[in-house]
Amino acid sequence: MAGVWPLAILVGALGLAPGEAPLRWGCDEEGGAPYCFKRPSGDGFERVGFEVDIVLELRKRLGRAIEFTQYPFDNLVPGLKKRDFDLAMNGLEVTPDRRREVAFTRPYYLYRQQLVRRKGEGRFRDYPDLLKALPRARVGTMDGTAAERLLAADGVEVAGYPAPTESYRDLALGRLDAVLLDLPMAISYARNDPALEFAGDPFAPGRYAIAVHPDDHPLLERLNLAIDGMIADGALKAILVRWGLWDDFQETRLASATSGGDWELEGDSDALDWTLSRYIPLLLEGALVTVQLTACSFALAMSLGLLVAMARLYAPPPIAALAVAYVEFFRGIPVLLLLFFLYFGLPAVAEGAGWGGAAGWITPFVAATLGLGLNYAAYEAEIYRASLQAVPRGQWEAAACLGMPRRLAFTHVVLPQALRTALPPMTGDLVALFKDTSIASAIALVELNKQYQILAKSSLKFVEIGLVTAALYLALSLPLGYLSRRLERAWSRQQ
Repeated sequence: MAGVWPLAILVGALGLAPGEAPLRWGCDEEGGAPYCFKRPSGDGFERVGFEVDIVLELRKRLGRAIEFTQYPFDNLVPGLKKRDFDLAMNGLEVTPDRRREVAFTRPYYLYRQQLVRRKGEGRFRDYPDLLKALPRARVGTMDGTAAERLLAADGVEVAGYPAPTESYRDLALGRLDAVLLDLPMAISYARNDPALEFAGDPFAPGRYAIAVHPDDHPLLERLNLAIDGMIADGALKAILVRWGLWDDFQETRLASATSGGDWELEGDSDALDWTLSRYIPLLLEGALVTVQLTACSFALAMSLGLLVAMARLYAPPPIAALAVAYVEFFRGIPVLLLLFFLYFGLPAVAEGAGWGGAAGWITPFVAATLGLGLNYAAYEAEIYRASLQAVPRGQWEAAACLGMPRRLAFTHVVLPQALRTALPPMTGDLVALFKDTSIASAIALVELNKQYQILAKSSLKFVEIGLVTAALYLALSLPLGYLSRRLERAWSRQQ
């Protein structure tokens, strides 16, 4: 028992209640400043942000340790329901859909939306003007945010990003018309950017609050008391002032937003009616983009793959070696890495070389088409090579006996026979490519999978919208197999 007393003294000195396990705090550091992020400190990094400071203050007031748990922002609510952590705080906006799933504390910050445009932009002044002047505007935002939900409701083309930095960077490069994000992110990333400027005043107010499991009422009450105390004694104001987030809006509204009072903000309780008529047209738009991306990238893959296969079989040794290197390189790297390099890396290279204006043409669709096409061309090249080698040598000799030049013999005799052999694996690659287009959502291309993510995370109807999305994928992919079998039968009769 002698060793227990020093431990008890240490726990008491830290202000922790003995016998209570640490609380797990779900948060995504990728979201960046000013919420929770890493910055260099000495030989390593330290975790900082205004929410980190709030957690440290809550730890003292609750008398209980709080441990950080890295978790994707757009999955915080599902993760909390699965009890992967005890509380979620990461600029998590209180929306009617989320309130149906989890319990929220009283607010610790009142945010507003801020539209950002390129400096010198003359097509629109603010968000209402953007909707009128550019009805098909492409607006960047962050996945799973209230801004994404607002843009989807207004029928704007949403470009969703996992973090705010990429959206503001794409805006500066001319890939977006504007960016709509919560004011704290706009202050941290756009206010001091010489290429960007705020468009209009902040609007659409809302609340940041801590989310807990709906059954965890004791924790909810303790957190509410702690936040009330932080507001009453000025600790919360001191934190927000330190991070440049305190303003008249907080001064006039936050203090009166007590856990027991009426702290609803105007327009905040209006929930979207996520019916079939609302989200099916958006899913169909995403499906159209998926079909277009599949057609363009597979056309590139077939054309380039055939050239690589021919170079490997018939070109001089140096060129054949390059063809082998191409196949091995693109089969050896992940498609996602290739997409990130084409979309984010090439513009950086272009800027470094003084060709900043050239980065604007590398749109998400162009980058996805190039990435998927280059990758699948390596697989198509091997299919074509094996199919060409499967054509009997006698076919070449018969064509030569008829006086056909070698090029004519290849295009009229050898290649048609090779394509019959290549058709089944080609169809398999086409179906695989059709499904792999979902990877393009990582570079903010709003295809079918990305549209599903936007709608499901906005409405939290993961199952219902997921079933419709799966049905669309099946409806588009199954005919490919049927067409392949029809072509195989038709070509076999021609032999």
